[in-house]
Amino acid sequence: MPNAPFSIQGQNIFTLDDALISVSTLSVLLLLLQLPATAILLSRLVKGPRRHPPIQPQQPTPDNLGSVSVVVPTLNEALRISPLLAGLSQQSYELREAIVVDSRSQDGTPELVKAAQQQDPRFRLFTDDPLPPGWVGRPWALHNGFLQTAKDSQWFLGMDADTLPHPGLVASLVQTAEAEGYDLVSLSPQFILKYPGECWLQPALLMTLLYRFDPAGVNTEQPERVMANGQCFLCRRSVLAAVDGYTSASSSFCDDVTLARYIAAQGFKVGFLDGAKVLKVRMYEGAIETWKEWGRSLDLKDASPRAHIWGDLWLLSAVQGLPLPILLSYFLLAPQLVPPPLLLLFGLNVFLLAIRFAMLLAIAPSYDRTTAKGGWLFWLSPLADPIAVLRIFLSAFRTPREWRGRKYSQ
Repeated sequence: MPNAPFSIQGQNIFTLDDALISVSTLSVLLLLLQLPATAILLSRLVKGPRRHPPIQPQQPTPDNLGSVSVVVPTLNEALRISPLLAGLSQQSYELREAIVVDSRSQDGTPELVKAAQQQDPRFRLFTDDPLPPGWVGRPWALHNGFLQTAKDSQWFLGMDADTLPHPGLVASLVQTAEAEGYDLVSLSPQFILKYPGECWLQPALLMTLLYRFDPAGVNTEQPERVMANGQCFLCRRSVLAAVDGYTSASSSFCDDVTLARYIAAQGFKVGFLDGAKVLKVRMYEGAIETWKEWGRSLDLKDASPRAHIWGDLWLLSAVQGLPLPILLSYFLLAPQLVPPPLLLLFGLNVFLLAIRFAMLLAIAPSYDRTTAKGGWLFWLSPLADPIAVLRIFLSAFRTPREWRGRKYSQ
C-alpha cells in the first residue's frame, strides 16, 4: 500500500506520506537558500560580454622611457625566481629599475639576484628591516621597496617571485593603464599546472573567486567588491605615495586586495584585467601545498567587512558547494520520493552544474596544462567544489600563524 507505515517492533514510525512531506520541506528550504544566490550569480555573469578583452603583448613606446619601477619581495625563492629575473631582463626601456627586497633568505636567493645584476644593471638588491609589530612580511617588503624606488618613476609595479612575465608585459600594462585611465591595475595570470592533484583542486579553488566577484575585465563600481592580484600590481607612484605606501594593508594576508580596495575608496580608478597572454605563474607544488598555502588567503577576510564574508560563504555554499551533493542525493531518493519541490530543486541544480562546466570552459585558457601529469583532471575539477568551499570556510575562521615560512604570534 502506498501509505503503509514503516514500523520497528510493531510501532508505527512514519508513513510514506510523512517522508514525502519531509523531503518536500527540505527541498523548499534548499530552494529558498539557492534561488537568491543563483540570481546574484547570474547578475554577475551577464556582465561577462562587456568585459575588457585580455591584454595583448605590446611594443614599447618612447613616451614610457624609464617610467616603471618594479619591486619584488623575496624570502627563500631560489627555486622559483630565475624565470622572473630572466623575464624582467627582457623588458624594454620602460623599465627603469627592478628592486628585489629580500627578507634575509637562507637559500641563495640574493646570490641569484646579484648574478642577474651583473648582466642587467637595472637590478638592485635591498634587504628590508626586521619585521615590526603589526606588519605581515609581504606588505612590509613591498612598502620598503616602494620607499627605495626612483621618484622620477611614474609607475610602481609589484611582482611576485613565482611569475613568468612575457617580454612585452610592462609595455602592455602601462599602455593599457594610460589608455583606460587606471590609477591601479592588476592582472589575472595564466596558471601553470604540473601534477594531478593540483589539476583537480586548483581550478575549484579559483572558481570560488569567480562566483563571488565580477569577472576580470569588468569595472567594479563598489570599492568593497574590487578584486586585485599582487602577483602583477601596477599603481601610479603618486597614488601610492598619497596613501602612504602599503600602510593601509600592513597587517593583511591579502594585502593586494586590501590596498586596492582602500585606493578605490579614495576615488581612484582601479582595474582587474585578464593577463593570461602576458603573464604566467607557477604558484604551488601539488595539491597539498595548494590546499595549505593558496586556500587560506582566498577568503579575503582581511579585506572584507564581516557581513560580506558571511554573504560570500552563503553564496558559495548555495551555488558551488551544494549542487553536486544535492544531485547525488536526488538520484538516491528519486526512485521512491519525487514530490514537486524536489523536482524543481533537481532542475535548479542541474542548471547550476551546467553553469559550472560552462565557467570551467571559459577559464580553460587561464591554465597552462601542456606539461601537466593528469591534465585531464582539470575537467573533473567540479567534483572538488564541495572541498574548495570547505577550504574557504576553514580559512574564514582562522588567522594564519605561518606564511611563506615566517611565523606570526597573532
